[in-house]
Amino acid sequence: MRLRGLAEIEFLIKESEVLTGQAGRVFVISGADKLSYRVRWHPMVIEVERLDSTGAVIDTQHLPPHDFATHSVVEALTAGQLYTAPVQTRH
Repeated sequence: MRLRGLAEIEFLIKESEVLTGQAGRVFVISGADKLSYRVRWHPMVIEVERLDSTGAVIDTQHLPPHDFATHSVVEALTAGQLYTAPVQTRH
């Protein structure tokens, strides 16, 4: 599903954490590379992990909220290229 606003990122992360019990949520930047990031939202810092094609962490950044606004995840959101999968829960 395509994201439309910055507040939606925080909401979707928290939704995923509540429904799955796992920290963070994976977002994908559409394009030739289909870059994947796991984002964890904390009040004072946002943790952004760049993932490879297998889901392994390549790089981790810890950003204050004002710096996250200039991250490529947010740039993709602004360009209409940021997506996330619906939360899968087990019943």
